[in-house]
Amino acid sequence: MHDIRAIRDTPQAFDAAMARRGLEGVSGDILALDEARRARIHAAETAQAEQNRASKEVGAAKAKGDEAEFKRLRALVSEKKAEVAAMQTQARELDQQLTEALMGLPNLPLDDVPEGADEDDNVELYRRGTPPAFDFTPKEHYEIAGVIPGMDFETAAKLSGSRFVVLRGAVARLHRALAQFMLDTHITENGLAETWTPVLVRDEMMRGTGQLPKFGEDSYQTTNGWWLVPTAEVTLTNLVHGDTVEAATLPRRYVAHTQCFRSEAGSAGRDTAGMLRQHQFEKVEMVSITHPGESRAELDRMTACAEGILDRLGLAYRTVVLCTGDMGFGARRTHDIEVWLPGQDNYREISSVSVCGDFQARRMNARFRPEGGGKPDYVHTLNGSGLAVGRCLIAVLENGQQADGSVVLPQALVPYLGGKRVLTPEGTLA
Repeated sequence: MHDIRAIRDTPQAFDAAMARRGLEGVSGDILALDEARRARIHAAETAQAEQNRASKEVGAAKAKGDEAEFKRLRALVSEKKAEVAAMQTQARELDQQLTEALMGLPNLPLDDVPEGADEDDNVELYRRGTPPAFDFTPKEHYEIAGVIPGMDFETAAKLSGSRFVVLRGAVARLHRALAQFMLDTHITENGLAETWTPVLVRDEMMRGTGQLPKFGEDSYQTTNGWWLVPTAEVTLTNLVHGDTVEAATLPRRYVAHTQCFRSEAGSAGRDTAGMLRQHQFEKVEMVSITHPGESRAELDRMTACAEGILDRLGLAYRTVVLCTGDMGFGARRTHDIEVWLPGQDNYREISSVSVCGDFQARRMNARFRPEGGGKPDYVHTLNGSGLAVGRCLIAVLENGQQADGSVVLPQALVPYLGGKRVLTPEGTLA
């Protein structure tokens, strides 16, 4: 959420930043709401003061035996009391409208974020690794002979509908091995604290990270009001919801492996084949809570953590910075990591790492107390996939495929697969 004082002080700068997001002239409506709210608050305070003065004078008039003045003042007190209540109600309503309006506005992009309308305007930072060369036409993951026995979309459709999968045998074990490998790497090498969190959360938690109020249709809500998390960003970031932490405890770096749930609203017809876009999937999520002066450097650090997983797996990828028109609602700058998928002959997103500044912290009221004293300030938050497990499974399968339908698996996964490194054409590990 945005600081209303900053909008009051620099409305033109705020509008210029929003214009980079494709939103024109929003400060006018925001400041009109703010002015109306402040006017009601001032009027309520003035009426309250008049009520208090009249209340004091009632006793004096009674003591003097001035019955007419006593009745007049008592009527004035009653009138002002009703006036105060009405204006306080109006102020609360305007305050709620202002809060909702501010919550509906996206974060301000950093100055170094490239301008653009959509993904075509994203800027590639670099490429790493070399896509494998095949002497045959590579297949998509769900077409590979060794994968077919372990990736069942028909049974999943019977159980749950479209965009679900049942994994079996060696493919299921490989999927589990990838998640375990990611967690172990982030914990032992990258210094992240392993965390296990619920996947059902309250409204306030979804508001805190920006999924509500604007993007409720993208997630699933239970009949008793809980939300299924679209990513562990929600729970990990909200670990400091409402807290004031000591500066010495920053940065706080978390990692969690969870199920994630997304309705995929608005994505009809996109990536319907295979595992690329599912309603239920798994991710290993990274979240950092930092001092404001350290958040930009932390973005680069988290990006390197995610890239390191792909390096260890021997997968080619490219890293891009998203333009203003393609960046997520809560981000100030985002690095997307796109892994090479031979079956699609294209790079596809496998991780998105974002710095949010104090945008989420204001929504969560999450602060830190500076060392040596001073007024508490808002922390900065960052989040990123480290990585999407299903998409990583796709990449491993497609890049390691052989002409006979087998798959050669990355050496880094051998300790997690009982010393085996090949998925045979029959779908077993060897």
